[in-house]
Amino acid sequence: MTGRFADSILWRYRYFILTSIQSDFRARVARSRLGLVWIVIAPLSQVVIYAFVLSSLMTQRLPGIDTPFAYSIYLMAGFQGWFLFIEIVNRCLTIFIDNGNALKKISFPRMALPVIAVGAAILNNLIFFVLVVAAYLLVGYHPGWSLLWFPVLLIVTSALAAGLGLVLGVLNVFMRDVGQLVAILLQFGFWLTPVVYTIDILPPLFQDVVRLNPMFWMIDNYHRVLAYGEAPNLISLTAIAAGAVALLGLALVLFRKASGEMVDVL
Repeated sequence: MTGRFADSILWRYRYFILTSIQSDFRARVARSRLGLVWIVIAPLSQVVIYAFVLSSLMTQRLPGIDTPFAYSIYLMAGFQGWFLFIEIVNRCLTIFIDNGNALKKISFPRMALPVIAVGAAILNNLIFFVLVVAAYLLVGYHPGWSLLWFPVLLIVTSALAAGLGLVLGVLNVFMRDVGQLVAILLQFGFWLTPVVYTIDILPPLFQDVVRLNPMFWMIDNYHRVLAYGEAPNLISLTAIAAGAVALLGLALVLFRKASGEMVDVL
């Protein structure tokens, strides 16, 4: 009953949610002269830097991608998933603090805030996806039918990031050190996720450690789908989806229990 009530409330405020996502996007574009270009430049610059530094070293380790641009293709596939994950986590981490005044003064369902944050992040990620596909076509690479799996990866990654981000976001309201700690942990998380390297370059012991990271399996599926033109590993994808649902459930419980106190603290 509670889930249906939440769904009905969000549906009733669907126009508020959609216009808020549009406003977020327009604000980012309108504040700069280059507009939409900045949304693309930031992630693309990271791809270019890593491709420039590591391309000669890593290309020979990607025999399954038959093109001189193999490492760039591998990089863009990995960053497609990683950028979505960290943007949602970071948005959810500060979502209640950033909207403290609105929570106190405006009457609207607080559950709409995470939906708006996730929706805005997905919109940005879709723009980057269009860029990635365009870059693939430009260098003559065609992933093929495997691209049909991309929406599934998008949904699972968003759910995982939202669940984790909201749990941390609730805690961050009461313990502001959480935000600082998460920033550090995300840096470690990046290097524990094979976004810019392949796991086979690591010693066996470190490979076992990296495989404990759920994002290893998520990014592995992005590489399978976008770089190698294969179907994802359904076992790992199902396990991550189950973990994402569990995290979302935990976030919902924490949010309901702490929502009243959060307004007072904010």
